[in-house]
Amino acid sequence: MEKITIEVTIEAPLKKVWNYWTNVEHIEGWAFASDDWGAEGISNHLQKDGTFSSRMFAKDGSSEFIFSGKYNEVVENKLLDYTLDDGRNVVVKFEETPTGVHITQSFEPESENPIKMQRDGWQEYLNNFKKYTENR
Repeated sequence: MEKITIEVTIEAPLKKVWNYWTNVEHIEGWAFASDDWGAEGISNHLQKDGTFSSRMFAKDGSSEFIFSGKYNEVVENKLLDYTLDDGRNVVVKFEETPTGVHITQSFEPESENPIKMQRDGWQEYLNNFKKYTENR
């Protein structure tokens, strides 16, 4: 199945964007799609074959899941390539532009939910990251 691609431009320096994307203390501030969700129990071993994990949860207790996987490639300030524990591949590219940092994220869809729902949900994560990063 073809990968889904989403993107956003963050109006911030590349070093800040990379730090906020990869640093555990910042990940818990943005790694969810909306304000009625949260993230906790985050670990991030940012290196080839390093693992990452976080518990995403609905604040009303109605739902939760573990987002975890293993890095295939890490190129500081440029690229993250990882495989989720369910076997799906994700590639995140960071590109410095005159207006900020353009992030392109491509991921293999899962089979349980419609493509549009997956695209919209992952886009909300990116939008939340933009809001978090630009407002700090």
